[in-house]
Amino acid sequence: MSGNQARLEAIGLIANATPLEENEEFFSTPVAALFNSNVFDMGTMKQRLPKTVYKALRRTIMDRTPLDATVADAVATAMKDWAQEKGATHYAHVFYPLTGFTAEKHDSFFSPDGEGGIIAEFSGAQLIQSEPDGSSFPTGGIRQTFEARGYTAWDVTSPAYILENPNGATLCIPTAFVSWTGEALDKKTPLLRAMQALDKHARRVLALFGDDDGTVVVPTAGAEQEYFLIDRNFYFARPDLVAAGRTLFGAAPAKGQQFDDHYFGAIPQRVLSLIMELERELLKLGVPVKTRHNEVAPGQFELAPVYEDANVAADHQQLIMLMLKRVAEKYGMAALLAEKPFAGINGSGKHVNFSLGNHKVGNLLEPGDTPHANVRFLVFCAAVIRAVDKYGPLLRAAVASAGNDHRLGAN
Repeated sequence: MSGNQARLEAIGLIANATPLEENEEFFSTPVAALFNSNVFDMGTMKQRLPKTVYKALRRTIMDRTPLDATVADAVATAMKDWAQEKGATHYAHVFYPLTGFTAEKHDSFFSPDGEGGIIAEFSGAQLIQSEPDGSSFPTGGIRQTFEARGYTAWDVTSPAYILENPNGATLCIPTAFVSWTGEALDKKTPLLRAMQALDKHARRVLALFGDDDGTVVVPTAGAEQEYFLIDRNFYFARPDLVAAGRTLFGAAPAKGQQFDDHYFGAIPQRVLSLIMELERELLKLGVPVKTRHNEVAPGQFELAPVYEDANVAADHQQLIMLMLKRVAEKYGMAALLAEKPFAGINGSGKHVNFSLGNHKVGNLLEPGDTPHANVRFLVFCAAVIRAVDKYGPLLRAAVASAGNDHRLGAN
């Protein structure tokens, strides 16, 4: 079939598509009831854990104190019971290896009981650590294949959640992925170590102002997600889109973004329906989605959450991309997350709004209302400027993927 025939056939299928029926759940379930409904958050922990266990776990999360193994056993039992009530039969340690994608290893809660039946089990040891085979993950050349043992370790500061599927559900546990010698094999471990270093030195500066009371200083991030949506009939008519996530050749459209008329324009009804369902799914996972709008290029849109602790925000970005692709498919569309899927029009960025602070001193990168607070702001602002100037090459390398460099350098 020629390219023109494929396009005409795709247009015919789109023109004759049956609109989706109205979703009754959208009107029967309040948004406030959805938020965090599939997350093992602090409120759920407080309800389900013994008071002493909850307080110990809260100290670990808020103050970064070491986790007691006996606490882990109690948390694992409560987490398993909660997950099973949500329909989960398996748990998965979710991690972010150097592949650019999410990885996960699923294990069942159930084991034979020796008497012809099965029993649900989930221990603190299983919650804290798992051992996926690391032989096929990239390591940057730091080790040989026969040294491939890798370990996932529970990130207690990022809450576990339930990922629903038409045929069931899975308890997902955010984790770091390291080698047996402690070397980072993922993206989360360097982030957690950087957050630890930032806390140490931010509090050292706060102590000079008499403002360090032991409260952990955390970086916060709110990453915007830009993306393209195209009908799946057009998507499958382009093998380059399917294989590479972007077009590799083709003629320019008759109308691009010359008039800037798509930017902040009215969101098409089909797209708005998709986004509304996406937002509800993300709210259930605790992602604080806030903003939606048309972006500059035709067929381009943006979703932006409220800022959160940096490691939680990073985990939520993975969930945003996962759910975006899932929900788009339901609406007969394909979500393109490549940085530059089309030539001649804007690419898609993930602009990160960041700061640092805690609930005692507030936002350290916000000008103060008093001379004391304003001097503190100026010191931290100057430190950020100095760090960007001194470590610019490292920051550049951190975002220098092939796709992002193509976005920044292509037409």
